[in-house]
Amino acid sequence: MLRHLLKLIWNKKGSHSLLIIEIWASFMVLFGVLSLIVYNLNNYLEPIGFEYKNVWVVDLNNNQDTTAIAEKTTQIMQRIRSYPQVASASRMSSNTPFSANTMNNSTNYQKISSMADDYYTDEEFSKTLDLPLTAGRWYLPEDRVSKSTPVVINKKLQEKLFGDENPLGKVLGNNDSESEGNQKTTFRVVGVVDKFKAKGEFMLDNPAIFKLMDKNDKWNKLVLIKTKAGTDATFEERLVKDIAAMAPGWGIEVSYLTESRKNRHNLTLVPVIIFLIISGFLLTNVALGLFGILNLGIARRRSEIGLRRAMGATEGSVTAQFLGEMWVLAAFSVILGLLFAVQFPIMNVFDIAAGVYLTAIAAAIVVIFVIVTLCAWYPSRQAARVQPALALHEE
Repeated sequence: MLRHLLKLIWNKKGSHSLLIIEIWASFMVLFGVLSLIVYNLNNYLEPIGFEYKNVWVVDLNNNQDTTAIAEKTTQIMQRIRSYPQVASASRMSSNTPFSANTMNNSTNYQKISSMADDYYTDEEFSKTLDLPLTAGRWYLPEDRVSKSTPVVINKKLQEKLFGDENPLGKVLGNNDSESEGNQKTTFRVVGVVDKFKAKGEFMLDNPAIFKLMDKNDKWNKLVLIKTKAGTDATFEERLVKDIAAMAPGWGIEVSYLTESRKNRHNLTLVPVIIFLIISGFLLTNVALGLFGILNLGIARRRSEIGLRRAMGATEGSVTAQFLGEMWVLAAFSVILGLLFAVQFPIMNVFDIAAGVYLTAIAAAIVVIFVIVTLCAWYPSRQAARVQPALALHEE
């Protein structure tokens, strides 16, 4: 049967080659789209690691003011924490959750080095974001007198640097730190958190390190505020007025992590939607091509179909022949596509796990064969219903 189908396809190789190319192009587009979908879905199913609801971001900009910046920032923090509407408040660097800002550095332990996202925070950060620790503790005010800067790392960085070794109490180095004399800045691990997907659910859980901010830091003036339930815009207005009175000339901007999260999601989903639309148009063209070729084939092969029916072929066998031809064409296209697709997991393209590509390949194969079957079914049934006497009489 397969040999007969191959012979039939070869006899019409001109029209079938174009269809093979169309199906191959559809497979490659599907593979790309499904890889993107599987990658984002896998990331989305992993917990984000912190709580973002009811958390506000207050961006303080001293503008032209250069006098006692650290002292004014400390006073503002004390005032913010005094409000009954505020459950907790924390200062941090500019790479707040869901923002576009990133800070990373090379962190090393002995001879092992890893790039990690850097976050400068204070003692209230874990409380403000409900960031649970899996080992150790968050840094405390008394840790400031330590010779090494106290840090908390996430489990991803722990795996990179320590493997199964206990990281608590270990001292890390920073290849890019400025040296004081001949000594580089060092960091002592006091705690470990599980995950911290700062860029949203659709992003990877990258290695991260949280460093205790200097008490007199005057550069990092972003404040995270965890508000109590029921806090509304009235408090926001009062907050901005009070800060403006304490720091005349400063710029004050308030945003919400829930809104920032939605913006990050939109940035992720827009490319997926665009690729889905492109894929939909391409698959529609392939479906129309299948219909056209099969309908034309039925018109040209009525005598062949009538002869087969006269010799005892059933409707099922005629249907199976036409479906078989389309399946063989789809198989050729998929094999051609696999030659390209398997290069992605082999070469670790885009540094994405091989499982993502393999899942996308399997899903693309299934979708291609489902589409081919659905598109070929109706014309195949039409061919099977050709009456032998009528077909032979017309011939």
